Amino acid sequence: MQQAIAILDSGVGGLTVVKEVMRQLPREKIIYFGDTARAPYGPRSSEEVTLFTQQIVEYLIQFQPKMIVIACNTATAVALEDIRAMVNVPVVGVIHPGARAAINATETGFIGVIGTEGTIRSGAYPQALREISPHIEVISEACPQFVPLVEKGMFRDEITRDTVRETLRHLRSKPIDCLILGCTHYPFLMDPISEVMGPRVKLISSADETAREISTILHQYGQLAKADEEPVHHFFCSGEPRIFQQIAQDWLKEHLASAPVVWQVPSFL
Repeated sequence: MQQAIAILDSGVGGLTVVKEVMRQLPREKIIYFGDTARAPYGPRSSEEVTLFTQQIVEYLIQFQPKMIVIACNTATAVALEDIRAMVNVPVVGVIHPGARAAINATETGFIGVIGTEGTIRSGAYPQALREISPHIEVISEACPQFVPLVEKGMFRDEITRDTVRETLRHLRSKPIDCLILGCTHYPFLMDPISEVMGPRVKLISSADETAREISTILHQYGQLAKADEEPVHHFFCSGEPRIFQQIAQDWLKEHLASAPVVWQVPSFL
């Protein structure tokens, strides 16, 4: 039986990582868990986010995944090491891959980070960036309004564009040449963010680099899916399944067209 890559998030944001994994590793089976009933995680305490993440991982372990990906910046910031201590499979977060991508992209050494309140409060990105390059200058900004808009499927609405414009307007005057989208929900807002920041600022999503890290680790462990294995993907959400499924099918449509998909509501909540 083909073992899956388990990917979890506070809601639909981790689908941005799923999309990149499906693009780079199309033979891999994915089990995705979006905790849409309890999103957003950003305003919650680190203890609460850690508890929720542990609950989800405990649920996902029954499927015997070969890897767990915490595709949530807030959960990565506060719960990554706890989850690694819980399980006997590799656990990948999204912060260090995003930091590496930004270090590779910056020419001036001035990097912006936008994220949830929890991610920004944790200081995880400045720490990860300066571990690689100690002289990097980091400008961080919490954007608490973004995740609820994405979770409602409003990422193409004019009200969302206005919110992005208002939230990020002052960042335009900062001397940054790249901006880390420090929440996996934010690539849904790539177009309006790009409009606000302009062409001189590169937008960094951790999804691409995270998928590369997944591929590297699976190769090291000899666990890449075989060419003749056809994946069956499973998607779980803890909240309203209709909106979640609609967003997932819209975001992943070209990848789901040729693969069987099972949509489920988890039983532990």
